[in-house]
Amino acid sequence: MELILAALLGYFFGAIPFGLLLTKAAGLGDVRKIGSGNIGATNVLRTGNKGLAAGTLLLDALKGFAPVLAAGLIWHGDMSDVAKAFAAGGAVIGHCYPIWLGFKGGKGVATNAGVAFGLAWPIGVAYAAVWVSLLAIFRISSLSGMAAVVAATAAAALFGFPQFFPVLAAIAVLIIYLHRENIGRLMKGEEPKVGSDK
Repeated sequence: MELILAALLGYFFGAIPFGLLLTKAAGLGDVRKIGSGNIGATNVLRTGNKGLAAGTLLLDALKGFAPVLAAGLIWHGDMSDVAKAFAAGGAVIGHCYPIWLGFKGGKGVATNAGVAFGLAWPIGVAYAAVWVSLLAIFRISSLSGMAAVVAATAAAALFGFPQFFPVLAAIAVLIIYLHRENIGRLMKGEEPKVGSDK
């Protein structure tokens, strides 16, 4: 029951659709009706408002970080890391499948960045380093995001956090699955770059 509560804590944090809320509050309409139809920062950027995109990115990361941190504070001892892992998984699932939007959300990359830092800062640093560096080089959001989730999984194993490897591996599989259309476009050389209007 405690682990279910930890997962639900993560889920309801993760299910807050910040991208949609911010664009509507700014009078830019429903972000799901433009670009990819996604509620994440990359699609919010297609509104032309860089500030809203940055805000979405930060808030989506925060909603991954906050429940993991909270789970670590609520549950102690042997339960702490397990509860953090369940909260982490719940947060990403909540972002990707929010109950408020008919279970149609984003792809989880920014939320998983917050999760990575919440689980252990070395995992978060590895995530951010790969994400930012590949984004700067290739300017392809999907490619950098997928590489980052794999990097976080590897970092858990390499940096002494094997207890978080299973949940990060599961999250990586989910996020890569949600990027399956992007993978198809990458293979064809048709994936749009950050800043394009596609």
